[in-house]
Amino acid sequence: MDVRRLELLLALSRLGSMHAVSEVLGVTTSTVSQQLAGLAKDVGTPLLEPDGRRVRLTPAGRRLAGHAVTILAAHEAARADLDPSAEPAGTVRIAAFHTGIRDTLLPVVPRLPAAVRLEIQEQEPPDALAMLERDQVDLALTYDYNLAPARLGTALEATVLWESSWSLAVPSRSRRTPGTAAEVLAAFAGSDWIVNSRHTADEQVVRTIAALAGFEPRITQRADSLQLVQEMIGAGLGVALLPAAYPKTTGISLRRLRDPEPRMRAQAVVRRDRVSWPPLSLVVGML
Repeated sequence: MDVRRLELLLALSRLGSMHAVSEVLGVTTSTVSQQLAGLAKDVGTPLLEPDGRRVRLTPAGRRLAGHAVTILAAHEAARADLDPSAEPAGTVRIAAFHTGIRDTLLPVVPRLPAAVRLEIQEQEPPDALAMLERDQVDLALTYDYNLAPARLGTALEATVLWESSWSLAVPSRSRRTPGTAAEVLAAFAGSDWIVNSRHTADEQVVRTIAALAGFEPRITQRADSLQLVQEMIGAGLGVALLPAAYPKTTGISLRRLRDPEPRMRAQAVVRRDRVSWPPLSLVVGML
């Protein structure tokens, strides 16, 4: 159904005559008549009937006029919601990894206007991106590494938010090994390794550098929480990559990795067809 035709029908139900509708809306009476005839054809039932020298709505016309109130209100709300020049208002659905929520999203929440709400769920990057592609969320906060870059679909657009250098975390009693990243990892070729259990990016980084060193890492432990990984290292269960700036506890040492230096990149990923939606554009800009 044509929205403009519904506007004319609703106006007729309120004003009582086509002449009044034509004067209020600035169209000719014949235009009103033609458009309402077209609407009746669209819905497949008469909407008007003679009433002396005038017309009135049929029972079907009155019911449709009642629906028109809701339809036109929803249409206007949708138009305003999608208008790039409109004031941001709406709920932004977000899937994000733990650190992205804690360090990037939560500081933004107090600064958001009251009309913009966030619905946040913790998800690892592969799941967050899948949800974004299925239109189950509006924004995905993800991460990848320079040594294991993520491949995004053509419908998605990513903005890098920040980067962090990663090092090799080992028990503090381990001997120091200078040199390149490959040489540092080679010193721990016989160790067990700890990697993420839900995202393979850090495992790809470990395997890439290990391949340069000529060995295949023995991965025996998997955990998502960086704090848990640190505790597992302290318990002697293996070695792992950790952020160079991550707060360290007693019993853990970091070995700097360079040539190549693994760097994690946090990204805000959106669908290209949603980039200009005001609430989403506001949130991404504040990140």
